Amino acid sequence: MENNKQILKKDEIEKRNKLKKEKPYVFEKISKFKEKVKNAESIAILQFQYDYKCNFKCQHCDVTKIKAKNPKIFFTPKSVRELSKQADEMGLAHIVITGGEPLVFPDFDDIVEAIDPQKFYITSDTNGWFLSEEKAKHLKSIGVDKIQLSLDSLYEEEHDIFRQSKGAYKRCLKAIDAAQNAGLNIIIQTVVTKQRVRSEEFIKFVEFLNNKNVGVFVTYAKPVGRWEKNFDVLITKEDMDYVRQLEKKYNIFTHLTPSYGLDLGCIAVKRMVSITKWGDVMPCPYIHISLGNFFEEPLKDIIERGLKIKYFGKYSNTCFIAEDRKFITEIEEKKIYGKKLPVPYYEVFTKDDFIDEKEKFIIKEDNNGFLKWRE
Repeated sequence: MENNKQILKKDEIEKRNKLKKEKPYVFEKISKFKEKVKNAESIAILQFQYDYKCNFKCQHCDVTKIKAKNPKIFFTPKSVRELSKQADEMGLAHIVITGGEPLVFPDFDDIVEAIDPQKFYITSDTNGWFLSEEKAKHLKSIGVDKIQLSLDSLYEEEHDIFRQSKGAYKRCLKAIDAAQNAGLNIIIQTVVTKQRVRSEEFIKFVEFLNNKNVGVFVTYAKPVGRWEKNFDVLITKEDMDYVRQLEKKYNIFTHLTPSYGLDLGCIAVKRMVSITKWGDVMPCPYIHISLGNFFEEPLKDIIERGLKIKYFGKYSNTCFIAEDRKFITEIEEKKIYGKKLPVPYYEVFTKDDFIDEKEKFIIKEDNNGFLKWRE
């Protein structure tokens, strides 16, 4: 167990050293993250839903209703350039291009150029269908650093049914090899339900990928999108504790996992925001609340507003939208279900949901030496 911790730490150090060499400006921004956290500033990854075009129709797709929104203003490479500029001025350093399926976007290269690879660590989500050896090398050449590849079962038939695309599993495994051969960092994103979390298949799945030197990012099932009101798939606190124990043995992690000396708990707004094609800035990809619109006000103002909301500006060691039944009942069911998405924050939160301006931020170091967001 202790040896595994040392290996992971060494791996993180190697990745940082590589980043320092390849993208020194990005490395410099990341090096300032601890200081920003001490000042209670967001160090958000921008999960950027540039478009919703996709070649799959996954069972759990969470953007089915968001993509129905169709205002006149939406992102183009020109407005992506402005998003990059504002994010850079805030000291943010990481943008994830998502959708949809990014590798079907005809202007993908233009998006990467507009973000500016020298200013940001760039990740692309993908289902792997189009990630060939040639494509992976091309992505690396234009400045993409990392691939987040979706795989949801060790077994071919189960994954293909879940993604509703025959052949998806085989393509996904080939995509792993293609990404590694091209020198791209890669992790596997996998959806974990109540039914799967303690299964033998899940353990074998993690072992299979770890043996390929691939880490596994666990995404807990959420009752949104095509899974709206599907509460049977939701995990419990005990399930989350079980996964935390697995983290000590395997290279797996969740959005709650402390890393690089930071323990932010739920990372909504603090460490991630999700930006829709239409410019709405949401706390995360699954909490479909608009904190403001990028085309109407500065990104900095929107994120600062989000940090003033208690759910996102205070420390929480759970996932509100995956496990917290009170949040799901009082916020999701009563104030979001049935409405046009994303719902404006002022239709969801009351004055009592905001942090008192007189309340001080307390950022402290915990017993494990992690800088911990305020209680």
